[in-house]
Amino acid sequence: MRDPLSALSDAFTAFLFGNVETTRLPVRTSTGQAQAVYLPTAAPGLGDSGVIIGREVYSGKGYIYDPFQLYGQQLPAPHWLVLGESGNGKSALEKTYVLRQLRFRDRQVVVLDAQGEDGVGEWNLIAEELGITPIRLDPTAALNDGIRLNPLDPSITTTGQLALLRTIIEVAMGHGLDERSGFALKVAHAYVTDTIVDRQPVLMDIVEQLRHPKPESAAAMNVDIDDVRAWGLDVALVLDRLVDGDLRGMFDGPTTIGIDLDAPLIVFDLSHIDRNSIAMPILMAIVGVWLEHTWIRPDRKKRIFLVEEAWHIINSPFVAQLFQRLLKFGRRLGLSFVAVVHHLSDVVDGAAAKEAAAILKMASTRTIYAQKADEARATGKVIGLPRWAVEIIPTLTPGIAVWDVNGNVQVVKHLITEAERPLVFTDRAMTEGSAADLLPEDVRAAELEAEQRAARIEHQQRLNESSESTVA
Repeated sequence: MRDPLSALSDAFTAFLFGNVETTRLPVRTSTGQAQAVYLPTAAPGLGDSGVIIGREVYSGKGYIYDPFQLYGQQLPAPHWLVLGESGNGKSALEKTYVLRQLRFRDRQVVVLDAQGEDGVGEWNLIAEELGITPIRLDPTAALNDGIRLNPLDPSITTTGQLALLRTIIEVAMGHGLDERSGFALKVAHAYVTDTIVDRQPVLMDIVEQLRHPKPESAAAMNVDIDDVRAWGLDVALVLDRLVDGDLRGMFDGPTTIGIDLDAPLIVFDLSHIDRNSIAMPILMAIVGVWLEHTWIRPDRKKRIFLVEEAWHIINSPFVAQLFQRLLKFGRRLGLSFVAVVHHLSDVVDGAAAKEAAAILKMASTRTIYAQKADEARATGKVIGLPRWAVEIIPTLTPGIAVWDVNGNVQVVKHLITEAERPLVFTDRAMTEGSAADLLPEDVRAAELEAEQRAARIEHQQRLNESSESTVA
């Protein structure tokens, strides 16, 4: 009960000045209904220096990304993983990214182009536009003076050559070399590199030494010559496939003269190789090591190594180990490795789960295009996406992706200029219109609706995470 004196004082004050307070009944509502009182917010961007990707969906701000500019406080490693199902814009993103990077004079890009269309790799249009001839690795063409890459090229160190030979054999065999087979290979390689000095050693030289080892090689280890020959037989049979089998011509001769490793863009066209055969990981191993020893140099250039269909690398333990070493050059020699993969489950559940986890850990930037709900949840769990981002991924339309740059998660709409569109359009076989018809008005309207829906989902999710109780 109120004090009588206080009641009298309040009545007198009201008589003189009127009521100074308005008494209102409390209103109870939910966070969903009260969300209108929250001002719109957007996460901070990545700065204004680098390559423009497009715009951030919720704020409309330009989205700029460059691993070389961000390296340091914002980005611990310059490597980038791009995920998503076919037809959602992964290839268009990578192509425009490369074209925009090449506007900087100190940039150099190598692309392993594993997908083909119309008899050529899908990067062929961009190469032609820049006046560059792709390095087309084709077993049929190689027999007719086509491109050759020699695993025993003198530009590769002897240690690198031996490591590459081991990887080729292990990939083909599906298991690691035992000590005896490894010894036979080591002996044959040492003899070839010590005795052949007037020309480039080639794989056939190794095969011949494995078939016919020298007595002094066996004597050095106090073993019988027949034992050394038996230990190296399986190794010789595997290497013989590169010399006289279905990969004949690409690796069994001196490296082709005239490959320009100083060009701003180098495209290895692998589209004539069966992507599901053992040849693809073998080929990627050879190209990777060859580039490691011939292309990457301490000349202060910023290099980008982009691999389409990268699961051929990450899903093979032996190839993945080689590329792990290559990725470590990123900090010391300015190399950004970009891996394009359809599904994360292709690699994290494969034979190279341990190696795949190590490579994924090195990728501080992850871009995720539309995936099915189950795949999105699995992806979010592996790479640590927030719940709101996982829920948005299945709703994304082509050209829109979730970007996670070292924990800075945003939804980004990739923008393609009219000049770039004809170069990045890769669905000619499935469409009848021109490249200019890639994004008609009805598709643009659907994208806008999807953006708005994604914005509502994210906003509601953030509200629910910030408060599980009702607002009084």
